[in-house]
Amino acid sequence: MQQSRTDQCIAVVDDDPSIRETLEGFLEAEGYDICCAADADELDRLMLVRPVDLVLLDIRLPGRDGLSLTRDLREKSEMGIILITGRNDRVDRILGLEYGADDYIAKPIDERELLPRVRNLLRRVEHSRGVAAPSTLSFGQFRLDTRGRSLTDPAGENVPLTTAEFDLLLVLVRNAGHVMSRERLISAIKRRRFESMDRTVDTLVRRLRRKIEADPDNPHLIKTVHGTGYLFSGPAAGDTRTPTKRSTSR
Repeated sequence: MQQSRTDQCIAVVDDDPSIRETLEGFLEAEGYDICCAADADELDRLMLVRPVDLVLLDIRLPGRDGLSLTRDLREKSEMGIILITGRNDRVDRILGLEYGADDYIAKPIDERELLPRVRNLLRRVEHSRGVAAPSTLSFGQFRLDTRGRSLTDPAGENVPLTTAEFDLLLVLVRNAGHVMSRERLISAIKRRRFESMDRTVDTLVRRLRRKIEADPDNPHLIKTVHGTGYLFSGPAAGDTRTPTKRSTSR
């Protein structure tokens, strides 16, 4: 049965035409607007003429590979990124998450598994673009807008966050002063369980530290509790103490 159409566009980027055709047919039947590309350059050309909300991205593209493309896309967009990987691409999957991917799915692709991942990620992307009246949480002079899903630093500048980074930071801030296990963090941010769940949380924490800590190697806001998880120790909302300034180094 044909699903009602949406205005959300999904790009399928894979050099295997059979995979492109299969995913295009399946997702179009679910009501999504689909565009396809065989490599990174073709995706770049497509994105010049149409907005893309989510990319299904083969990690082993010819030329500019999926990891490099993930990093490039994340630098300029908060679109959803799901990597398409081989069963044995564990290291590349971790790197992909480090570079800003939101999720991955292994070949051969199970369409019953892919669809809820696509739906959930598109929902988060759409929510992150919302313009509802702000409801803010603060730590020092950082401001976390829970409705607009944005973070501003002490200078009032926007701190770019991926959907996964925002979700994790929100959970940590809301539970400031309490140790959060990796299992609880994964459950709280409603992400699918990855093959290496602990490393997924660790990767997101490293990325957050680079964005909000004065010295990411000696963090004062997101502290590691060895053998357990993480503790957010930033000042409570409304605290007027002088905050730690964010480092400009990356």
